[in-house]
Amino acid sequence: MSENAAGVGILAGGGPLPAQVAQAVAATGRPVFIIGFEGFAQPELIAPWPHEIVRLGAAGRMLALLRAHGCTDLVLIGPIRRPSMRSLYPDAEGARILARLGRALFAGDDGLLGAVVRILGDEGFQVRGAHEFLDQAVARPGVLGRMAPDPQAMHDISRGVEVVQALGALDIGQGCVVQNGVVLAVEAMEGTDRMLARAGECRQPGAGGVLVKLLKPGQERRADMPTIGPATVVNAHAAGLRGIAFEAGNTLLTDRKACVEAADRLGVFLAAIVPDSPGDLLGGDRAAGVR
Repeated sequence: MSENAAGVGILAGGGPLPAQVAQAVAATGRPVFIIGFEGFAQPELIAPWPHEIVRLGAAGRMLALLRAHGCTDLVLIGPIRRPSMRSLYPDAEGARILARLGRALFAGDDGLLGAVVRILGDEGFQVRGAHEFLDQAVARPGVLGRMAPDPQAMHDISRGVEVVQALGALDIGQGCVVQNGVVLAVEAMEGTDRMLARAGECRQPGAGGVLVKLLKPGQERRADMPTIGPATVVNAHAAGLRGIAFEAGNTLLTDRKACVEAADRLGVFLAAIVPDSPGDLLGGDRAAGVR
């Protein structure tokens, strides 16, 4: 089998990104096979491609399917909730892999995912990042859409960057909400949507706050990159926020056009920032005329 004909396996959690990656891979002429994690993947979205739904603990079944379909490259994409050890019921191969994970099982998400990536490499697969196939899903530095952050929002963004980098260094979360310098909520294992709901409950009088999402310091980019979709924009607006700042080059937009349209409709700004210099939002996508 030539390199160009080698298959790409997609280990799929929830949301639309697994299907988007499959479509992008198929467009290059490479065959695709999707393993949808039971209880997380959305069967109707991955239905157009060869796939099988497999429970998380059945690692032996997963590896056998990937090899049978000639997959050499793997993409891990889509959210899943970390299962309890009791609920996994691993098969023999799954038990072997759990033993190899060792202490990483009790680390934060990035520590665990980094260990999973290393083990898959040891099994002969090359793990690829979704961003390698979804070029248009990653924004350059700049403001997307019609709305832009004002000086107070920029102050909140800078504060949010400090908070998220501290959280990320502890492998806790990728996001927080800041309003007028006050941290309303930080993200842990509950995810962005639930954090936004909590932030809405804590909203203070005055101008709305800002959601900040960043890659964790040293995070494995091939798994669990920060993700923003149209629902994120809607939920941010419902929580009383006036904008979202996310890391340029290291955040996936599940539907860029729909995100910008929702932001413009709701009066929410979308700012792709460089964490080391979040105030530098001139140029980038807006200057290039990219919406």
